[in-house]
Amino acid sequence: MSIRARNLVATAITEVFQPTVTVALLLLFSPAVEQGFPGTAWFGAVAVLFVCLLPLAVVELLVRQGKVTDHHVSDRRQRAPVLAMAVVSLLAGLCLLLAIHAPRSVIAMVLAIVGGVVVLAVISLFWKISGHAGSIAFSTAVAVLLLGVQWIPLLLLIPAVCWSRVVLRAHTVAQVVAGAVVGGGVTTLLWWSLLELMVRPA
Repeated sequence: MSIRARNLVATAITEVFQPTVTVALLLLFSPAVEQGFPGTAWFGAVAVLFVCLLPLAVVELLVRQGKVTDHHVSDRRQRAPVLAMAVVSLLAGLCLLLAIHAPRSVIAMVLAIVGGVVVLAVISLFWKISGHAGSIAFSTAVAVLLLGVQWIPLLLLIPAVCWSRVVLRAHTVAQVVAGAVVGGGVTTLLWWSLLELMVRPA
């Protein structure tokens, strides 16, 4: 594969499986562990608005104003305030979801994402950990846990996304591995623990 073709493939993977897309899909299906789904999917859509769409809209505005380099926030120095803004939007969405009595599975998912974003924000203060790797690892791990072992092939997306970020020189191998560990390990474990605590005893 030529360098140009490789970069085109890597760019396509990076864009298709960017955090906004993978986390949005996860949120839409988050109520599936409780009764009432798919009728309760709209609660997931509300979460998508605050967790994905509003932060992305703000980032795009900052890009247009020249305050952020691109919608992936490639410059590590720009990441902390952007991630802080994302946390504020997440917490606002969480308050609304609580007010409208959203399913506890949706609340658990949003809380886990808040935890993951906070960890990434802290690490990003001194090291450019990969958010792409974190989100795809979290999304695919949760999908397998929710949908069953037949969905294990989804985990192949993790090395594919990690490869794309390294090829595009957005991250080092260590940074994508660390991102995948945080997303697939820390954030997924937090989600599972919250699900056990908030949903399954009922």
